[in-house]
Amino acid sequence: MTYRTARGRAIGLASSIALIGALVIAGSASQAATPTTALPIQEHHFWDALELKPSPGDTWARLRDNLAWQERAHDERVQRWIEHYRANPHNVVEITERARPWMAWIIAQVEARGLPGEIALIPFVESSFDPKARSHRGAAGLWQFMPGTGDALGLRRQRGYDGRLDVVAATRAALDYIELQAEQWYEGDLELSLAAYNAGAGTVNRARHAAGSRGEPTDYWHLRLPNETMQYVPKLHAIAAIIAEPEAHGVELPDIEDTPAFAKIPVDRPLDLGQLASQAGVSRSELAALNPALSNGSAHPSTSEVVLVPAEYEEVVLARLNTPTTEPSPGGAEQHLVQRGDSLSSIASRYGISVAELRQHNGLNGDVIQEGETLEVPRRSLASR
Repeated sequence: MTYRTARGRAIGLASSIALIGALVIAGSASQAATPTTALPIQEHHFWDALELKPSPGDTWARLRDNLAWQERAHDERVQRWIEHYRANPHNVVEITERARPWMAWIIAQVEARGLPGEIALIPFVESSFDPKARSHRGAAGLWQFMPGTGDALGLRRQRGYDGRLDVVAATRAALDYIELQAEQWYEGDLELSLAAYNAGAGTVNRARHAAGSRGEPTDYWHLRLPNETMQYVPKLHAIAAIIAEPEAHGVELPDIEDTPAFAKIPVDRPLDLGQLASQAGVSRSELAALNPALSNGSAHPSTSEVVLVPAEYEEVVLARLNTPTTEPSPGGAEQHLVQRGDSLSSIASRYGISVAELRQHNGLNGDVIQEGETLEVPRRSLASR
């Protein structure tokens, strides 16, 4: 049985055609960084210490309720990958542990769209659930978007922000992309869309045309595709089969509550993660781990819709943000949001400092700045304005 999308897209025909064209030009959306089990074991993150106690409706139970492709577990290619993962159970455990802060939320997004639960496991195959993963081909993030594909899907890249590393934005883009391809080209066939996610729609469409010309079936399982793509969907089915029955496969999954480990804080003004951490009593390393897209440690409305914080800190963070304060910012600096027409010279003149000081304080090698970027102005000079 082939699972097909049942939800109509709200994207207009003209915009769909334009997006499809851009994605074809961009090429493959993702290429797995390396084989999943070859990824190095990463250091433990802050969420490893979270006291998340299992509940009757834990994350894995919810995921099992949404699995829809279990009949594929008997396919020969899937069986080979099941045996591979069974021989390396520590890798499965490490990767699922790394998924702790993201798993419940991603499952909820997949469930809300009526998609099979297996889709929530794509980051397992793509990035081993490392939100900062980068492949030698240029793909990045949990969902391993190539630059051109990310651009076509609205995942902006500019100084201090890479939308492909933004778990919230990239998850939305990945699910949109998978559904859009399935509905535009494959009559809702999600397995073909997943193959296109890995190899590019052009590769899959050419393989289908060739199969049809030979009088052969044109579903995923009968196509002649690049080896990585031939193994891509079986890998996904294999890990789903193991999660469906972990004990039978010798795997002990970490307990993860069926509630998101993070909360989304709207970005309606420039936010410095260090300042936010100091005001709310959150570790800066925690905020950095939850917001890997913010490489310069700050967020502003022109790039980021939300900043993620540990769920238990949501109320205190919102309270701090809504409380006026005249306290100086940590590090003795004031923030300046770059506006259209700004230059380093004009900003330095406005605050009564030198261009050299402004460059040094912000780690700039030249004079190029971008609208929407946040610069720090040394506070020691502010009194002289």
